[in-house]
Amino acid sequence: MPSALTDDAKKMLSKPNPAVISTVRSDGHPVSAATWYLLRGDQLLVNMDVHRKRLNHMRKDPRVSLTVIDDGDWYTHVTVIGHITDIYDDEGLTDIDALSQHYQGKPYPDRDRPRVSALIEVDRVHGWGAQKNNDQPDGRG
Repeated sequence: MPSALTDDAKKMLSKPNPAVISTVRSDGHPVSAATWYLLRGDQLLVNMDVHRKRLNHMRKDPRVSLTVIDDGDWYTHVTVIGHITDIYDDEGLTDIDALSQHYQGKPYPDRDRPRVSALIEVDRVHGWGAQKNNDQPDGRG
């Protein structure tokens, strides 16, 4: 099955851009939170403290979206609509260290709390600005 991510989207997602993840609460309402992400092949890695509410949301309903905003042009963004394929303990904090290296250039400083990783499988992609992949008017005249 071909990837839903274009090469241009992958290039943008390879950078440590600001991102917001949305999950679905048990009552059906969406909830979002700022997060780090890391592109791993055609999937996206996210990581969280074991006590984060979004982890419970993901376990009950694997549907998520992740909006990544180009650090240099907030108008350009990629929204990945997908689902969680795997949730696992981040033994040795290797995943959060990889994310921290990606975003801050150093290992993650808080070593006392357990972390959990989740992999997002991409079902669909919505791009805007330089990543625009639809025929909707963009309001730029």
